[in-house]
Amino acid sequence: MTAQKFNARDVQFQVEDFLSPGTWVSVAPGSAGSEGGITTFSRSREYETTDTTTFGSAGQAESQIMQLGKTIKLEGFLLKDPLTGALDPGQALIEAQTERLGTDSQCGFRFWMPGDANWEVWAKATFQIGDTGGGNNDKVGWSVTVTRSGLSTTAVKV
Repeated sequence: MTAQKFNARDVQFQVEDFLSPGTWVSVAPGSAGSEGGITTFSRSREYETTDTTTFGSAGQAESQIMQLGKTIKLEGFLLKDPLTGALDPGQALIEAQTERLGTDSQCGFRFWMPGDANWEVWAKATFQIGDTGGGNNDKVGWSVTVTRSGLSTTAVKV
């Protein structure tokens, strides 16, 4: 089959429960009959290069990539149970994770795209919550930037 476009809404995101390592919780998922909270995501890469230009470069710049960083930003709506006040379980874990410091500030994050056999796993990631709010006729917005620390791995999606 030839490569095809796929729906961004079908990408799945999960955060590892830092209170129960190895337990993965979906972040604001949408499915038939339930309201999802994620409306957009973006994956980014950051490169740090070093200049390797010498006199022998004949005036042409030369460089090498020395460091690669990866982030994913999730944006959408804050999901909250109107009766209990409980947040979406994935959003609640992320909110709690952002209050942790030092080595505790890292926990797992993974995502899956249609057609992949495996999750891409960031065993160590940090989380930074964006601004939350909205205007008179808005639903309350929510966002998080997840930054990978170290290498990515994979896990079979079952």
